Amino acid sequence: MSSSRTRVLDLYKRLQYLGRDYPGGPDKFRQKCYNAFKRQSGETDPAKIEKAIGLGEYVVKEIEALYSLRKYRAMKKRYYDN
Repeated sequence: MSSSRTRVLDLYKRLQYLGRDYPGGPDKFRQKCYNAFKRQSGETDPAKIEKAIGLGEYVVKEIEALYSLRKYRAMKKRYYDN
């Protein structure tokens, strides 16, 4: 139980950190993230907790890909005039 708790807390912290640069504002992202975690806070089934952690990890990867794409587009725009 404590292992999944630490994983959930780590996931929450990573999402909060990644939300700083989210399009639409960090406050909006922070509130949505908080609501999503609050909605799942009463879950006790280990299988459902693992599934939710997996979904959260997927969201982290998608956000990182979004940021990488944004950086790539900015760099491409800076060096190529099309």
